[in-house]
Amino acid sequence: MTSVAVAANSKDSAKTHMPTKPTRTPSDGKTPKIKTSQKAPISQIDARPAERAAPVSKTKRNAAGVTKTPAASQCIDRVCVYCGSGNGADPRYAKEAQILGRSLAEAGISLVYGGGGLGLMGEVARATLGAGGRVTGIIPEFLTRKEHMLTDVQDLHITKDMHERKRLMFEHSDAFVALPGGIGTLEELVEQLTWSQLGRHTKPIVVANIAGFWDPFLKLLGHMRDDQFIRNGINVRFIVVEKAEAIVPAILSAAQMTTEKVSDAAITAKF
Repeated sequence: MTSVAVAANSKDSAKTHMPTKPTRTPSDGKTPKIKTSQKAPISQIDARPAERAAPVSKTKRNAAGVTKTPAASQCIDRVCVYCGSGNGADPRYAKEAQILGRSLAEAGISLVYGGGGLGLMGEVARATLGAGGRVTGIIPEFLTRKEHMLTDVQDLHITKDMHERKRLMFEHSDAFVALPGGIGTLEELVEQLTWSQLGRHTKPIVVANIAGFWDPFLKLLGHMRDDQFIRNGINVRFIVVEKAEAIVPAILSAAQMTTEKVSDAAITAKF
């Protein structure tokens, strides 16, 4: 698990086939809360081991009989996961998505995701639900059929467009995780990195480099830094992990080191 700050080269650099509206009810017999929009070389990357999250004690079992552990930091209640609507070529991607879903449920942390039922999105959401966790799906209306909107979730938002979807995902989340995915996943990850770089938020960002999927992206960031497009004062800070089981501890550890709290409404109002 590595905490990464992409900084400029300097001696002073810090070392550091569902219809638009659901027609079936969830497996627990409850109808999800549906909300619709009313309007519409790497060595140049300074890295250090992330500090270990404080241990948490087991307190109770959830509806699925799985022992839940409360988040070590009360400021991490919901984690947004960006990932592909396909499974990808490597079976490890789906396996790690499932591990992440179970890990969130066991830690008592809710999942916020893109609302689809296909690919890694479906894997992480169903794994969270299967372990007794809570899931919030946020999906634009035009994708409800294409991405097979998952109606088993407890909280479902149908937005008018992608911009509103991304805004709500940000406002509903305390941290962000990028699993393997395509252009959409990359765009969502880069947007959060940019907002963080510009000081718009301090929420933890984790890049889950499963089977080296994000290696080319990390090399690109190194190249940007080497050519001084990423410089001192506008560093890009995030955490890289290799395994899904390391994601929740990394987020909790990062949250413990963050004391500044800014309201989401104040942040999004500036964009």
